[in-house]
Amino acid sequence: MRAMVLERPGTALELREMPIPRPSAGELLLNVKACGICRTDLHVMDGELTEPKLPLVPGHQIVGVVEELGLGVAGFQPGDRVGVPWLGGTCGECDYCLAGRENLCDQALFTGYQTNGGFADYCTADSRFCFPLPEGYPDTQAAPLLCAGLIGFRSLRMAGDGKRIGIYGFGAAAHIVTQVATWQGREVYAFTRPGDAAGQNFAREMGACWAGGSFEPPPQQLAGAIIFAPAGELVPAALKAVAKGGIVVCGGIHMSDIPAFPYDILWGERSIVSVANLTRRDGVEFLKLAPQVPVRTEVELFPLERANEALAALREGRIRGAAVLVP
Repeated sequence: MRAMVLERPGTALELREMPIPRPSAGELLLNVKACGICRTDLHVMDGELTEPKLPLVPGHQIVGVVEELGLGVAGFQPGDRVGVPWLGGTCGECDYCLAGRENLCDQALFTGYQTNGGFADYCTADSRFCFPLPEGYPDTQAAPLLCAGLIGFRSLRMAGDGKRIGIYGFGAAAHIVTQVATWQGREVYAFTRPGDAAGQNFAREMGACWAGGSFEPPPQQLAGAIIFAPAGELVPAALKAVAKGGIVVCGGIHMSDIPAFPYDILWGERSIVSVANLTRRDGVEFLKLAPQVPVRTEVELFPLERANEALAALREGRIRGAAVLVP
């Protein structure tokens, strides 16, 4: 099979020929049909996430067709279409797992980070963390649901149920969660890079009632805000934008340092929380909800061998919606 391989952080991916993997007990072998590209992939490649398996095949928004079952797998059969998210395995026995907070498991394994992912023709995945996908979504449109959609959904719930929600960084996750929030009857206020007229127009197309630069004050105070951009300086900006009792959610796995800020913008029972990964319950609930909205994913497609080009476009903010690799 072909695969895009990271040898060491700070280098480009290399197109290689590799043996097709065999599924271990409890795993599925998948023929990869599409794999979304996520900013987390950039954090892995840049060494900002410091514990990758090397060499590594990245990619954790995988849509694939089951080719083979490992020993003991139940509930799947060859030909099934499934999705594979970032959370690729947990111990199942710790206090976090037993309490339904498996996203915090200290022994968790992550797809395309500690296990090979979907920037390839084939991959294996733990069957316990594979999701049946809703009908009506082509493979390429389904891929962004598996991280951008799931993390956005979890972030939105953690932001509370207030009417006015701010979103900082309008990329793959934001364009999905905006549709969910407006379907719920909320108002979305989008914050983009200063001067990014195209990004602000895209936010309005997706349902935002207002769009402006990252440090502009919104026309009304917000009940909550979600920060998808990995920029710590947005945390004080978001705190200033939310009303008393408001929640600022940091939705990324990596963020630059948060600068010092005066206590008065936190006072008034404002709070800052982070989102860590996802649970299988998030996956089941969101993938059931997505067709009801219905969520429409905007994607830009790249062949597998152009993965570096797609990653560069994502880094430079040139992707409208989500980038997806197609083997």
